[in-house]
Amino acid sequence: MNDNFIPVTSPLLPPLEEFVPYLEEIWKSRFLTNGGAMHQALEQALCEHLGVQHISLVTNGTLALVTALQTLRITGEVITTPYSFVATSHALSWNGIKPVFVDIDPVTLNLDPDKIESAITPQTTAIMPVHCYGNLCAVDEIQRIADTYNLKVVYDAAHAFGVKDNGGSILRHGDLSILSFHATKVFNTFEGGAIICPDEKTKQRIDNFKNFGFLDETTVLMPGINGKLNEVSAAFGLLQLKHIDEALAQRQEIDQLYRYLLADIRGIRCLPPGPQTFSNHAYFPILVEEDFPLRRDELYSFMREQGVLVRRYFYPLISDFSMYNSLPSAKPANLPVASSVAAKILCLPIYPGLSRENIGLIADLIAIVGPKFESNIIEYPPVANL
Repeated sequence: MNDNFIPVTSPLLPPLEEFVPYLEEIWKSRFLTNGGAMHQALEQALCEHLGVQHISLVTNGTLALVTALQTLRITGEVITTPYSFVATSHALSWNGIKPVFVDIDPVTLNLDPDKIESAITPQTTAIMPVHCYGNLCAVDEIQRIADTYNLKVVYDAAHAFGVKDNGGSILRHGDLSILSFHATKVFNTFEGGAIICPDEKTKQRIDNFKNFGFLDETTVLMPGINGKLNEVSAAFGLLQLKHIDEALAQRQEIDQLYRYLLADIRGIRCLPPGPQTFSNHAYFPILVEEDFPLRRDELYSFMREQGVLVRRYFYPLISDFSMYNSLPSAKPANLPVASSVAAKILCLPIYPGLSRENIGLIADLIAIVGPKFESNIIEYPPVANL
């Protein structure tokens, strides 16, 4: 294993010499922030690459959520998932909004549309689902409910860069969608994020908000915030776009190889591919079921002792954290599927550059402590033959 451990993820870093010309341009311009040339170029390039009309870049994905909620003037209660990174609910809290947790679908692990309507109250103003692991939510059912009850829909699409369904980018769904460009994401700008906007008017409101609320040099429209993406991060994003297709292809190959190697290990369940037509393979989650010899936490400890830094994404549930567990909707009895999944989930390493040797080693370690249907001797097929 490289450096005696295998991380759960590793950032996509193109050759350093390719980044130098971008930095030279920034040094030449002496323009570091406030919507410079790199920022403008990245917004345009992302619109073209993702197939969307308007994008506003911000400093990170959490601020993208906070800003999206501000932009739509959402208040009161928002229905959301307990099975996500805690920033999803934190963005609601920062806006003075009460999160209302609804259970997840046992297959997709996304917000269960069949549970949404019963959670709607006179105070409900929006639904905020998460495309968990980059898998498409039940967008048609969610939109039907939103239309019926006159609710806004904001998608936390932090995991969903490049994901498509039959109509194109899944970022077009809902009133707004947000992306995260954190270093752990399939596409990163060191730190960064974006809001996908349906029209120029909405984008302008977002752009004003993230620049302290300024309309012009002397006019402030709103109590905005400093949420601008700097030029160095934007330049890195432009370079990343040149390598993203190759990176996503590598992720797909790793996903295929894992599925092949883990298929015969009793008690280890790989999540089925989502309903989207193109996946980004942002994560590789497995469920450690009851017929596996070790409990999930025991397998987690074993793998990390062997230098494989697996992660329990997402455990604990957001609803279990102290700032949320007193909410009526946070009771475990209301969230049986999410509670069960959180106790079983384990995300295996996946990132460009993860070697076939190390993928095989990871599968072997799981097989060593798990009853295989056949032999513990694994032959690695060419990826093209999977």
